[in-house]
Amino acid sequence: MATGSNIRTYFEGAWHDGDVPIMNAADHGSWLGSTVFDGARFFEGLSPDLDLHCARVNRSAAALMLAPTVETDEMVAIIHEGLKRFAPDAAVYIRPMYWGIDGDITAIVPSQDKTGFAICLEEIPMPPADHSTTLTRTRFRRPVLEDSVVNAKAGCLYPNNARMLKEARAKGFGNALVADAMGNVAETATANVFMVKDGEVFTPIGNGTFLSGITRARHIKNMQADGMRVHESVLSFEDFHDADEVFLSGNMAKVTPVKAFDDTQYQVGPVARKVREMYWDWAASER
Repeated sequence: MATGSNIRTYFEGAWHDGDVPIMNAADHGSWLGSTVFDGARFFEGLSPDLDLHCARVNRSAAALMLAPTVETDEMVAIIHEGLKRFAPDAAVYIRPMYWGIDGDITAIVPSQDKTGFAICLEEIPMPPADHSTTLTRTRFRRPVLEDSVVNAKAGCLYPNNARMLKEARAKGFGNALVADAMGNVAETATANVFMVKDGEVFTPIGNGTFLSGITRARHIKNMQADGMRVHESVLSFEDFHDADEVFLSGNMAKVTPVKAFDDTQYQVGPVARKVREMYWDWAASER
């Protein structure tokens, strides 16, 4: 994220202007990585599914053995209060977060007695409607629950995503299409993924190796309500090479069409355009 952006920070019960310090060097989250966060969006005066994002950060905290301290409704109210200091037409990325402060007798397990909490509101523009990306394969895979906290949106998962992105960019691509432990497609390094074949939509079935995103679920509901056939399936890389369209689903951009997967080229097709249009229409209806 760009430094010098318009940022507000909620910490220790109050809103502060700027990117204020929130962690100490000895905090469990600082040196042992017990951090979780979520990401929601404010744009065009809308904050779609904000309550679901706030509820998920509490579930993430519990999955990482942290004790969440702020109820969902209270968190939503705090965020709405913080957003009042931004222009009505601002695009803001909303990050509620928890981290461990003390450890148990081993120092490894975070203590349940005290949990850090903050919210970061950062003004970050929405990508333009015509933005797109390209994909390639990566040698890195999504982990499984037995060796990582894949049931949380945890900071400790993201160095693996960074390796995927760095490898993809070194090959001249914008993102990586990533396998699960079995070698099937899971998601990309930054977002969930959909493909279209013969007018029907397919997305990797949630198998516990990646977060099935809130925006992903919203797209599925919108498409089904519009009469589209949507399948959550086991998908191979060959399926994606054979697809008519591919697009990504993530909170930062909502919908990102894909123009290439390695040497396979795609057009930005009608389904991706329709999904984006339906999302904006649904968000406006929730005002």
